[in-house]
Formats: sequence, structure tokens, C-alpha cells
Amino acid sequence: MKFLIVDDEKDVEIMFRQKLRKEIRNGDLALAFAFSGMEALNMLRNQIPPDIMYIFSDINMPGMSGIDLLEKVKSEFPEIRVSMISAYGDNENYTKAINSGANGFFTKPIDFDSLKKEINEILMG
Repeated sequence: MKFLIVDDEKDVEIMFRQKLRKEIRNGDLALAFAFSGMEALNMLRNQIPPDIMYIFSDINMPGMSGIDLLEKVKSEFPEIRVSMISAYGDNENYTKAINSGANGFFTKPIDFDSLKKEINEILMG
């Protein structure tokens, strides 16, 4: 399963690759990274149908927010699951994300055990 992580902080790539290295090595997971909402949309639009099954996006990014990205993905690619991440675990962001179609909501620092559980549920179908 191909997994797209969208975050304007480039160091998240190292963290995700390290925390999910077993799943990547086993071939269960392939990771792609975009560092803005627009970059993520371009990746999806450049491969029809997109090979990305799951998006994990930060909410607070310059330019297009994660919520804006979520809404665009849900309208253009409704089959792609999206979970949001925020440094702020406030109810407003949570409610907006879930109401916009997010499958999950995580706060920073990311609980990778919860994230792996969600990934495994999707892999098992």
C-alpha cells in the first residue's frame, strides 16, 4: 500500500521512514512525501488513477491547509483515505477534519503505535 505523508516540515520524512522501517522492509508499505498541499494534489493528479491509498496530512501548513487538501482529495479522489495530524489537539480542528471526511486525527508528537494499528486495519481490509 502506498502512503503519502504531507507536511511542510521536511524532517518528518526521516521520522516516518525510521518508525515504519519494518513495514517498508516487509513490502507492506511504500512511502511518498509531499511538502505542501499543492505538491500532494499534483502527485495525485499526475497518476490516474493515483496509486496512493492513504494520505496522512498536517493541518497547519503555509498556502493550502491540510483541511483544504482533505476537502479537495475527498471531492476528486473519494476512494483515498485521509488522516489528519495537528500540533494542536483542539476540538475545532478535530471536528472540522472529521466533518470534512478524515478517517483519523492524530496530534503531535505522533503516537506511531496508534498509527500502525490504523495502517494494519486498512491492510487487512
